[in-house]
Amino acid sequence: MEQQENHLARQILSCSICVDPLKDPVTTGCGHSYCKSCINTHWDIEEERGSYSCPQCRQTFTPRPVLGKNTMLADLVEEMKKTGLQNAPADHCYSGPEDVACDVCTGRTLKALKSCLVCLDSYCEKHLQRHLQSAPFKRHKLVEPSEKLQENICSRHDEVMKMFCRTDQEGICYFCSVEEHKDHNTVSAAAERTERQRELGLRRQTIQQRVQDTEKDVKLLQQEEEAVNGSADKAVEDSEEIFTELIRLLEKRSSDVKQQIRSQQETEVSRVRELQERLEQEITELRRKEHELKQLSDIEDHNQFLHNYPSLSPLSKSTHSSSIRIRPLRDFEDVTAAVSQVRGRIQDILSATETEIWQIVSRVDVLLPQPEPETRADFFKYSQEFTLDPNTANTHLLLSEGNRIVTLMSRTQSYSDHPDRFTYWPQVMSRESLTGRCYLEVEMGGVGGVCVAVTYKNISRAGGERMFGFNDTSWSLYCDGNRQDFHYNSMWTPVAGPWSSRVGVYLDHSAGVLSFYSVSDTMTLLHRVQTTCTQPLYAGVGLYNGSTAELCKLK
Repeated sequence: MEQQENHLARQILSCSICVDPLKDPVTTGCGHSYCKSCINTHWDIEEERGSYSCPQCRQTFTPRPVLGKNTMLADLVEEMKKTGLQNAPADHCYSGPEDVACDVCTGRTLKALKSCLVCLDSYCEKHLQRHLQSAPFKRHKLVEPSEKLQENICSRHDEVMKMFCRTDQEGICYFCSVEEHKDHNTVSAAAERTERQRELGLRRQTIQQRVQDTEKDVKLLQQEEEAVNGSADKAVEDSEEIFTELIRLLEKRSSDVKQQIRSQQETEVSRVRELQERLEQEITELRRKEHELKQLSDIEDHNQFLHNYPSLSPLSKSTHSSSIRIRPLRDFEDVTAAVSQVRGRIQDILSATETEIWQIVSRVDVLLPQPEPETRADFFKYSQEFTLDPNTANTHLLLSEGNRIVTLMSRTQSYSDHPDRFTYWPQVMSRESLTGRCYLEVEMGGVGGVCVAVTYKNISRAGGERMFGFNDTSWSLYCDGNRQDFHYNSMWTPVAGPWSSRVGVYLDHSAGVLSFYSVSDTMTLLHRVQTTCTQPLYAGVGLYNGSTAELCKLK
């Protein structure tokens, strides 16, 4: 009763604007009272309209009334302060529909500050005192206010569920553990919480590590974008400088190459940004998941924790590799090299250079190495038409069929002198370079062995030049009917696998991946090399003892 009276007095002696006890109370002409500062502030806002209203009854006054102090209300407020008005709970201390109410309060209940997992009751500040001061109650487990305390009670035995059945994955009471769960694997709820908490910690560590790894990937992609732009800009500048020397004949071609580079640059930058956005979205999702796990980890009620634990969704598989390896950018430099070659023979091959340059630009790829193709049809996507360069052919080699077939001859062929010619070993290189991702096939014939190779252009040519694979500028696969060997830098490795008259060569120049395949009804990997390509590569063929070889048309 005293509490109700105190609350009523507080309502009467409170300002309806600030909801606090009246300060310097004044009364308007309609009879309502306010703090002097509150009503003046209210009327200051209404002053632009030229009329002043009462906030409660909306009666208007014109002109603005002169307010005087209500001494009777002021005395009442002072008297109530002395008798406890100040100590009465504020309205916001009482429980509302969304609050947990004190189970001890009578009449209008106050908000609970804590819930007791032993008593299974919730307490306001006043009724919580014995749990904080009385020795027996100090041992009780207090948690944040909860309306789900009854979920801790066993519906069968009306006892607190302090145990957990791992067999059935549910909370149980002591009587359950010795009756229907007698032969089950049971532990205390606290022990199960400890184990689940440990698992939760491990999952959070996994998420945090993935966030860190993915953030590193994002930074690498940002650097990659800058590298793509820088390399593309340099390629454009070099191409323009070369093409300006050709003035009238190459003005149009210069513009076309520039457009192709910019187009490929835009494509590659778009891919980098798309992957970066996906990784940033994954970071956001991982952080959201980590936040959910933290919220679950912070639940102090063991049973509530265990009740919510099974609802955790499994961690999704990463949409990207755990690390990103950035390869040296060389593809746009190959464009410059190709344009420089064109300059020396522009009159004869002008019609062919358009296709050649555009193919090189289109093969620019600066992201992670893509998986190697699996089927022959997949390899064909990277096939190009290659021809053999007569200026490199040894004089005992005969080129035919548009310089695609080479045959070892006993009689010397009539070739003019050229600094690129192999003078000792019966070898020949392709005219076109192998850049980006490319694939070719060599059909072997005759009775002797054939060496299928890739080589840098600066391989030794005259006098004491070495065979393909017997230096550090070439890699070769030697094949005959009896054996297959891989050679590099004078080191050889026996190759196991089915022999076929046709050998496939796949090169990912940027990734430094070189693979040799035995080609028949199926494709069988014979040997794969991981290296770093520092300049353009060319196909090479070496013939021995009456053999022939053909660079196959694949399109």
